[in-house]
Amino acid sequence: MRPNIITEAGIPTRLNQWWSSIPFITSGVVLICGAIYLLCLLIGYDSYAEICFLPSAVASHFQVYRFYTSVLFHGSLLHVLFNMLALVPLGTELERIMGSARLLFLMFLLATTNATLHLTIAFLVAYNPLHPVPYLVDECSIGFSGVIFSMIVIETSLSGVQSRSVFGLFNVPAKWYAWILLVLFQFLASNVSLLGHLCGILSGFAYTYGLFNYLLPGPSFYSKIEGLSGLSVCVRRPGFILCTGGTTYGQLPTYSNTSAAPSALINGNFLRNLSSWMPNRQTPTAQEGEDPRFPGRARTLGSAGAESTAREANENLHARHTVANTVRADATVTADQVDTFDEELKKLVGMGFEKAEVALAAADGDPNVAVEILMSQQG
Repeated sequence: MRPNIITEAGIPTRLNQWWSSIPFITSGVVLICGAIYLLCLLIGYDSYAEICFLPSAVASHFQVYRFYTSVLFHGSLLHVLFNMLALVPLGTELERIMGSARLLFLMFLLATTNATLHLTIAFLVAYNPLHPVPYLVDECSIGFSGVIFSMIVIETSLSGVQSRSVFGLFNVPAKWYAWILLVLFQFLASNVSLLGHLCGILSGFAYTYGLFNYLLPGPSFYSKIEGLSGLSVCVRRPGFILCTGGTTYGQLPTYSNTSAAPSALINGNFLRNLSSWMPNRQTPTAQEGEDPRFPGRARTLGSAGAESTAREANENLHARHTVANTVRADATVTADQVDTFDEELKKLVGMGFEKAEVALAAADGDPNVAVEILMSQQG
């Protein structure tokens, strides 16, 4: 008998549990960035000028591939390690809410918009008549940190928290969190791209204000992606999260979406929210549609509101149970239908209120679909 067997297996087991808890796309990005860095290290590749984001090369030679190669390559071990450790909690939270296919498209969108903003600002500042700064167009930037800064803004807006901890040392108001990180990295680290990080923050705010909503595909797009036979191996993976129930169009929190005209973006509500530097968190009512950028319930895992969220889920489940057993005046419910609903409801309760709540939100309140979602994730 070996009394210390638990101690010996503790660290590998915990690492395995931690890695298995990371969803499919987030873990895939970590593996790809890590593998690219190791490959460059093994073959001695250091010609980053060929793949980095270089505004002058993009403009003069139309090297658009730099938009995406610059995101996947990193300059040092600490660079890739720090970026991936920052990506794991952010990507995990967003992927569980949005779904794997939607998060992958979001990363692609953010990489594109970050590079576009970087290119535009670099040339405007470099050739402005008042105080030209020509070196900006020849600044070479690499790393995933620009997208990470965008995700920080999006996740902070989604969580609804009032304050955030900076490296566990002190708390700051949540709406200033990304800006404070931007300043701190400039002082604490060398060779940091101020413009690359700034463009990431601006893209994050643009997304949370709904400025990219007209670039987002509809729900059928993600359904078709998930239904492709060539991707069935990925979809069946335990960490792959389906986008079932999520919507990409609907009422925005900053303006009325009754008109499809782009001019609806510029109105009093949008300008008032823009002055606050951070979108206000709104709880959808029965008359409001789901937030198109944040499908599901907006909360941070492990936050202070988790307990109240579980109570809300319990009340919602109990309410659905009561309605299912009530014979309405305009419809009749058979005993078999009620029994089936009870069985599905018991399955949801047994899987945990937090998971059940997310599944119900994704399934638009349909317990049968919610059970299928949970069972597919567990399988």
